[in-house]
Amino acid sequence: MTDRRTGALSLAAAAAAAVAVLWPAVPGAQQAAQPRIVHTDAGAFRQANAVHAGAGSMAFAALLNRGAVTPEFNFLHRGVIPPGAGIGHHFHNVVEEMFVILDGEAQFTIDGRTATVKGPAGVVCRTGHSHAIYNAGSTPLQWMNLNVSLTAGVYDAFDLNDTRAGAALDAVPTFMTMRLDRALLRAPGARGRGAAPAAPSPTAVLSRRALGPSVFSTTWAYIDHVVVPPGASTPEQAHDGVGEAYYVLGGAGTVTIAGASPETAAVRTGDAVPIRIGETSRFANTGSEPLELFVMGVARDMAAKTRLLMGN
Repeated sequence: MTDRRTGALSLAAAAAAAVAVLWPAVPGAQQAAQPRIVHTDAGAFRQANAVHAGAGSMAFAALLNRGAVTPEFNFLHRGVIPPGAGIGHHFHNVVEEMFVILDGEAQFTIDGRTATVKGPAGVVCRTGHSHAIYNAGSTPLQWMNLNVSLTAGVYDAFDLNDTRAGAALDAVPTFMTMRLDRALLRAPGARGRGAAPAAPSPTAVLSRRALGPSVFSTTWAYIDHVVVPPGASTPEQAHDGVGEAYYVLGGAGTVTIAGASPETAAVRTGDAVPIRIGETSRFANTGSEPLELFVMGVARDMAAKTRLLMGN
């Protein structure tokens, strides 16, 4: 991409090109034509060099684009970060973003402080803060990226031209992290204080709120981790105030969505599914292995998020 005023390829223009490639906007008409369920296809990943002036190159694909869940939802991306590569240190002042690694370990940076985090885990960068990720290991990292804006239709980034390769490491992260650990999941009603949780029914759906609404500064409301045993299903959930983006971490089943166009469709590992305001959803496990779901909630507006914060 060239600077339209000078015709020269500047560092700023190169950074803008990287952002434009990695986080494309999708017009509403095109979005409406996109399939409801999008599958992760490594063969369709595109290569991007020096993302946010980071080290090396990485491959990715946009599974869900702008407006897929709410107007403030910007995207859900899925990709791979090779050894010696990463996303450079950059600020967000209008959006907040979370990098998730599904395996291995990565060096995460928030506000210039760096620590190693083992996956599956995620680190959120709130609005007005900076972040980066670097793969210092010897194997590729399976990576996911989620983004929500304070203002619908807006994405922003300010690059610091720092790869964070070789950064000094803190022994303990000085930032908020999220773990995707099945051992932490509980059946409904198992939130007692002090007492060990009772053994759940073999068909009980297990879940955990990994990050709550107080963590986020936008309408981003929560991150949930859910496991549906074989033969079981989630209760039908009405999305009156909060839309959700699901990513299937493992297993196979079906999702039933009731709304303007009711439908039931098969889902499997690597699928991304948006559930919009005004719809209802229900997941069923039709396979022989647990159906494991990553769930991102985005509130209709700040009033709806405030009700979540108040426990309503």
